Formats: sequence, structure tokens, C-alpha cells
Amino acid sequence: MKRIGVLTSGGDAPGMNAAIRAVVRTGLSRGWEVMGIRNGYAGLFKDTMAPMGARAVGGIIQQGGTILGSSRCPEFKTQEGRQQALRVLEKHGIEALVVIGGNGSQAGAHALSQMGFPVVGVASTIDNDLYGSEITIGVDTALDVALIAIDQLKVTASSHHRAFIVEVMGRDCGYLALMTGIAGGAEYIVIPEFETDAEDVADTIRKAYKRGKAHAIIVVAEGAKYNAQGLCQYFSEHHERVGFDLRITTLGHVQRGGTPGAFDRLLATRLGAAATEYLAQGKFGVLAGLNKGQITATPLVKVVATKKPLDLSLLKLSELLNL
Repeated sequence: MKRIGVLTSGGDAPGMNAAIRAVVRTGLSRGWEVMGIRNGYAGLFKDTMAPMGARAVGGIIQQGGTILGSSRCPEFKTQEGRQQALRVLEKHGIEALVVIGGNGSQAGAHALSQMGFPVVGVASTIDNDLYGSEITIGVDTALDVALIAIDQLKVTASSHHRAFIVEVMGRDCGYLALMTGIAGGAEYIVIPEFETDAEDVADTIRKAYKRGKAHAIIVVAEGAKYNAQGLCQYFSEHHERVGFDLRITTLGHVQRGGTPGAFDRLLATRLGAAATEYLAQGKFGVLAGLNKGQITATPLVKVVATKKPLDLSLLKLSELLNL
């Protein structure tokens, strides 16, 4: 093998740059050339790439986001679009590809693998909903960002005896909301995986008010049936059921932009290095992930076909702690 490519795809995650750095430098150490593909699969489709040397990834390990960029590419979802991508790879003499990203990204990686092209995926998404890795690049930092926000909101909430609905990212997965809520001592957590009754939320917050709590925090995943706006509307119509004055804070994409912490830098470095190791071994069509403290290779065919479960017993734990 003489030349490989690396791209980042899907939502950016703190630590992606550390993974890019690891892929580039471990690839160079094997005597390979490494091509950085710009803007995810769109860059592959449109032939936007350039060689990356050791200095090209210098000073990026501490940066959030991705220096390679990311964008949507509807064309890549078609057979014709993927054929075009293969032609671009062949044109540049790229013999294998490392794809850093989450579910959609790895679905694309699997599609290329099914067409016979050597691909290795690297598990990276703040949602932590990707099968094949217990925790993915960006999760730890995103949780820290959300937790800092909740800690700060508690201060002003207590000062004014208010309840805050804090909406975090998670369109289909409530992992961020669940973990943030537990670590932040939230009174209630609302996630897509569990049907929530707005009346039950109101009753819980009212009981907290009656117990003399100075504030209340409700953490909501954006994809839940009752998101922040839905709960706020319900509570405004039933203010007597809540007691507290109510405010909303939507964290949104601020969770993606944090400076990666030590855990994410180390995880990304290990996974990026594992990706080139798998390529060198001829172990293609797999996802590099972390399981039971060890770096593992999970077949992409299993990754894209399996839904990662959320431990709902933790939701019950959060209820027990809410006294």
C-alpha cells in the first residue's frame, strides 16, 4: 500500500482533529502518502483533496471541529454517485480510505466496502449512538460542555427561584440528555426512547417546589416527543401545576464546538492509529471502536444493521435521586 485517504463526515465532534492527526502521522510512519479529502463525501465526489504531511496536522490536536470540513452529499447515496467516488479514488491512486464519523458516515463507508474498496471506519459522534463502540469521539467533551451550562444555570435559577428547561442535542438518541441530567442533578430527564407525559413532568416539578427547592432543572433531548418548546407551552397553560417561573435554554450546536478534553484526544488518537493498523493488516470493512477499555474492530455490516441500546435503568436511577 502506497497511498490512503482520510475524511470526516456527518456532524463534527470534538476530537476529530486528533483522529485526523493520528491517521496522518501513523500512515506516514508506514511510508504511505496520506490524502486529506475535504468536506466529507462531497469532497470525494467532487475531487477536492490534497496531500497531508506531518506539519499539516501540527497544532490541531487541541482544536475542536474538523480541519477537513464536513458537508452533506445526497449524490453519494446513489450507486452512480458512489461509482464516481471510486473513479476519483482510482484517479489519485488511493488504495484505502479511513472514514471518521457516525452512523450516516459509516453507512457510506459500508457501501464503499460492499463495492470492494478497502475502508476502515473510526467511531466519532457526540450522540454516542453508533454500534461498535461503547463511547465515541466527542461524547465526553460534549457532556462537559452541557454540564458546565447546567451548573451555571443552577446559580441564576436559584437566585430567581426558577425552573429551567435545558434542551441538548439528540434527535434520535437520548444519551446526552440522560447522562447530562444525571451528572447535573436534574429533576427530570426527557428522552426520545421513553414516552413522557407532560403532566408527569409538571407534577414532579411542582413537588420539588413544594419541598422548598430553590430551582428545578429539566433536561430534554431535542428529538423527544415533548421538546423544550412543547413543554414550555404546556407549562404556560398550566402554571399552577409547576409553581416555578419557567425559562428555556437551548444548548444546540455549542455542544459540538468545545475544545476536546484529554479523554477525547486520547480516544481519537488511539482509534486513528488503530485504523491505519487495520489497513496494514488487511483488515477492511471494520469500525475502530472502544469496548471494555480495548480498541476493537467491529464489521461495518454489523455496525449499520444494529441499533445501539440505551440503558434505561439509568433513567430510573435519576428518578430515585430526585428528592
